[in-house]
Amino acid sequence: MGQPVRDYLLTLCATAAVTYLLTGPVRKFAIAVGAMPAIRARDVHREPTPRLGGIAMFGGLCAGLVVAAHLFNLTSVFQLSNEPRALLSGAALIWLIGVLDDKFEIDALIKLGGQMIAAAVMVIQGLTILWLPIPGVGTVALTQWQGTLLTVALVVITINAVNFVDGLDGLAAGMVCIASAAFFIYAYRLWYGYGIEEAAPATLFAVILMGMCLGFLPHNMHPARIFMGDSGSMLIGLVLAAGAISITGQVDPDRLGIFVGGERGATHAMLPVFIPLLLPLTIIAIPAADLVLAIVRRTWNGQSPFAADRGHLHHRLLEVGHSHSRSVLIMYFWSALIAFGAVGYSVHSASLWIVLVIVGLSAVGLVLLLMPRFTPRAPRWAESFVPPRYRRRRRGEGEEDALEGQHGLDGSQMASPAPERAPVAVGVSGVNGATAIGPRSRFADRDRADSSR
Repeated sequence: MGQPVRDYLLTLCATAAVTYLLTGPVRKFAIAVGAMPAIRARDVHREPTPRLGGIAMFGGLCAGLVVAAHLFNLTSVFQLSNEPRALLSGAALIWLIGVLDDKFEIDALIKLGGQMIAAAVMVIQGLTILWLPIPGVGTVALTQWQGTLLTVALVVITINAVNFVDGLDGLAAGMVCIASAAFFIYAYRLWYGYGIEEAAPATLFAVILMGMCLGFLPHNMHPARIFMGDSGSMLIGLVLAAGAISITGQVDPDRLGIFVGGERGATHAMLPVFIPLLLPLTIIAIPAADLVLAIVRRTWNGQSPFAADRGHLHHRLLEVGHSHSRSVLIMYFWSALIAFGAVGYSVHSASLWIVLVIVGLSAVGLVLLLMPRFTPRAPRWAESFVPPRYRRRRRGEGEEDALEGQHGLDGSQMASPAPERAPVAVGVSGVNGATAIGPRSRFADRDRADSSR
């Protein structure tokens, strides 16, 4: 089993390396073509930041597929299945729509239509749901129209769920990377644990998606130097949906039933992926919850479901006092807990300790949510290895800062005018980009989220 792992690691490294190396030139290209939209009232960053990061991620996707096609243990995926080509066709279409939106801000309904067309392109080439395992019932065969409608709905919902959660630096890429890692473990177990070849494309999609996110994250972590934009968020959402469709609708539970004792037992063993409403919400639970809450909130307020606002989960974390980086880490924590908890349950669904671990980690997550302004301090011997905000304030520093502030306000005791400095609020992280352009509170326009600025 070691050889396939090496092939997957090589594909992962090639995808991540190409994505990472392309992101720098893509950033310069985005600045040159003016793909830097003005700051909106609902935005968290405080200076214009280039988009079009999806161009580099699409390059990584293509590189990963090319490398995998020439590896001995992964060549069979391309020979026995047309799903990689279907993925590439749908990804190219959704990526092109995203690039146009990042540059020209196209209408939301046009993007929705493009998402449906991209899903239809994959369906035509064979990437569709053929049957649906239902717990307690068994395998239910779907007609062509039922499979097509279900596939299109899954693709559209997954794309928009990932797009909705893309509101903080590194949030969408990190959460999708965590979800794809858990999905890879599950799909790999089906392929090499049970010998089910139909799970091979989903395993490949998951490892390529991890490489795309890992290669882009160094450029996108706070403070981000480039955003993935819709060209990136819709792309990774489509790849994630393609993996879920492949393993949900292509893997026959009867094959798995040989090992787990019957068709109903097989369906129960695969329950973490085949949850109610026929959607793999265990993999995209946080983005999907944010999507549902956003639709309900906007509809309740008499707005369009596509209207932008500052009510997303990451916005609420900032409102209760969490810093930018801390909010992202909390979202990472909950994504990992749900995704890997579902995978653990699929392996040993009868083990009580898995449930106890999930409950315990959930309690830890709730404690972190209730302590938004807690800042850990490093011990004295480790202060030189940590960022300044985690170091203990030495005696006298606070008084000197206060005196300097008084002199600056009064102006009479200043011998010469000092250069103006932007005040930094406590708990407010830096800006998106290389430099700041001036003081601006993160929450200054929260009450005017609908203002045209």
